[in-house]
Order: sequence, then structure tokens, then C-alpha cells
Amino acid sequence: MRLFAIAALFSVLAAGANAAAPSAPRVLASIKPVHSIVAAVMGDIGAPELLIAGAASPHSYALRPSDAQKIARADVIFWIGPVMETFLETPLKNLAPRARKIALMNAAGVTQLQARTGGLWDPAADDHGHAEGGVDGHVWLNPANAIAMARAAAMALATADGANAARYASNAEAFAATTRTLDDATHARLAAIRDRPYIVFHDAFRYFESHYGLSPVGAVTVASERPPGARRVAEIRARIKEGNALCLFSTPQFPPRLVATLTEGSSARTAPLDDVGADIPAGPAFYGALLTRITDSMVACLVR
Repeated sequence: MRLFAIAALFSVLAAGANAAAPSAPRVLASIKPVHSIVAAVMGDIGAPELLIAGAASPHSYALRPSDAQKIARADVIFWIGPVMETFLETPLKNLAPRARKIALMNAAGVTQLQARTGGLWDPAADDHGHAEGGVDGHVWLNPANAIAMARAAAMALATADGANAARYASNAEAFAATTRTLDDATHARLAAIRDRPYIVFHDAFRYFESHYGLSPVGAVTVASERPPGARRVAEIRARIKEGNALCLFSTPQFPPRLVATLTEGSSARTAPLDDVGADIPAGPAFYGALLTRITDSMVACLVR
């Protein structure tokens, strides 16, 4: 299914039944995946503000005065949680003491996975890598988690705005139906590459990989703010040169020259993967576009 078709499916989620309600709460979402889910649930009742746009990492974001103003005026704030947006933990306490704050990674029905170590993994292991300790915060990359997050958002918004509770619930179920359709299509598209080994720069895709049964064999780093050491670069370069990784997936936070260094002298392909959709327009259509973009990139790089 093409990217524009998926985007069209998700864009209808922004439509609501009636005119915007004057009592709509002021809503803030931390990152674009969260913003997209919340925007779909709100429909035309209101539009959430977005805190982090572009390619900035939620792990190490530096809060600006305008961001502090957004936090201070919000009635309801949605974020993944402190394991992802670490920088937000103290500002949420100090700047928004009365706001309703919802850490969506802890929502009912959200499956959590442990974070992995960086470096090379044993492809025969059940988890394709050993647990590093702590929870992996990239929960939105499992569509089942996104559906659970939408339902949790609907409940939180209904508490803040009871007059529109039924519309929030209806919009969440519309998001769920559209996401399940995309999920089925994605399973079908990825079936041919499930056993193809690859390496990612940033280990942000475990939820996607686990949900779709893919075969990663390593990660250059577990976090975009931690540059890899020389030993790890040498190990991964050797694995790629041996032909045991068909593709190296890059991320916007790492320089192209490192990609060239790791793949030099090998037949491995390269392709971008972006867990937060830096160049995808924010809004209710974003989530479907993000999953489709990731799938497109994986298929293009791993189909031989």
C-alpha cells in the first residue's frame, strides 16, 4: 500500500461529527507519534500542540522558553514517559503542577519490552540481543500499542472534557480500525524479508521488529546521543563485510561518513530508518505515514 494511500486513510480520523466545542481542553503532546495519536482521538474537537518537532532527539532535547510556555498553559499533557523524554520529568512537575499528565507507555494494554545492549547480537537468540536493563521506550512502533495508547488518550480526554467523551471514544475506535487495516497490510509486505539479517544504527525499532518477526543482528548504538566506540565500529564493519548483514539502516542523527565507513568493501545496502518521522508532517495522518515509511525502507533494502 502506497504512502499517500495510508496517509489518506489516517487523515479521515481528524474529522468529527460537530463544530469544535468551546470547552475543549488545552492539550500538549511531547513527540510527533504521540501528537498524531492524540490528534486522531481529538478529531475536530480541538488540536493538540506539539512540543518536539523536526529531527531533535527526545532523549536529549533542550527545553526552550516557548516550550516552557506550552507546558505551563496545558490542561492535559501526553508523553511516552521519563524513559523516553527524560528532559521533561522535572519541567512537568514544576511548570504544570495542576495539569493532567499521562505517560502513555504505562497505559493499559501497552506491551513493554526490555532495552537491548548495543553491538552485535546472536541471531539464534529469541530476543535477538541481550537485555541491557530498563524498558525500551519506543512503544509506539508496535501498532497494538498505538491502539492501546489511543484508547487511554480517549479516557484521559473524557475525564477532562466529559461533554465530548463519546466522540473521543468513537475517534479512538476509528483510529484502531484504520491501524489494524494498516497492520494487516504491513504483515503481508514484510513476510518476504523476515529472515533477512540487518543492522540498525539506533536501536529504536525493537517493538516493530518483534511485532513483525524480523531478524536484526545488531545495533551501532542504543541511543542517538551515544556515539559508538572504535571497537564496536570495527566489529560491526567486520560483520557487514562478511556478508552477515544485508543492510545497514541509518538514522538522521548520525553522519553519512560513518555509514560509508561501516559498509566500505561490502555488498551491503544502506537505507534510512527514522523512528520519529522527522520530515513527515505532524497530524492525525502522521502515524500511518510513519509505519509505511519504515516498511517501505526495509522492503527496498532487504528484498534481493
